[in-house]
Amino acid sequence: MTDRPMIDLYYWTTPNGHKITLFLEETGLPYRLHPVNISQGEQFQPEFLRIAPNNRIPAIVDQAPTDGGEPIPLFESGAILLYLAEKTGQFLASDLRTRQITLQWLFWQMGGLGPMAGQNHHFAVYAPEKLPYAIDRYVRETARLYAVLDRQLAGRDFIAGSDYSIADMACYPWIVPHERQGQKLDDFPHLKAWFERIQARPATARAYALADQINPNPVVASADNKLLFGQDAKTVTRP
Repeated sequence: MTDRPMIDLYYWTTPNGHKITLFLEETGLPYRLHPVNISQGEQFQPEFLRIAPNNRIPAIVDQAPTDGGEPIPLFESGAILLYLAEKTGQFLASDLRTRQITLQWLFWQMGGLGPMAGQNHHFAVYAPEKLPYAIDRYVRETARLYAVLDRQLAGRDFIAGSDYSIADMACYPWIVPHERQGQKLDDFPHLKAWFERIQARPATARAYALADQINPNPVVASADNKLLFGQDAKTVTRP
């Protein structure tokens, strides 16, 4: 990070938050970090909601968009990764076929791996009542998704081929908590090798070291469960 940030990143130490720090640390794009402590309700602050109307992290404001116009706010981690890749010309191939593979797997993570692993975390770790059916349902679905990714990685260093991409950055943080998801990486050898390749990257180490500094104790207290998991239509602030 520098004294002249181009990107304002609104962030907390979740898998979706890690996606963006992975990208920014890889590219060296100047950024300024704004921690948004979701356990303390900071995601409901009006200034944050103007950037991220879904009250979820991460979000960014690009202070220097390529069109030379006003700063651009973005929310949704997949959209942010795509935007930053296009802005920098990095981690998204220019050739048609590799680009489409990358985007398919980015959307696969957004629509499958992330939501299913998130439900896995919720019912296995955070739910006040442990429901065997729900836990089994999401542990099994997480395993299925791991197997899909493992098959894709057979004979490839990274998801879209030989080059690291935003698809890898999107998926990796959701594999980091594999033990909490009831998964063993030894059951998925291609995925395990891929995971270790990304884990060994210096930018990955920097991104996760930053998370440790900001939130050294990432366990969600039971008192915060209602704030994080008890939201409904009434939670949304009306204009």
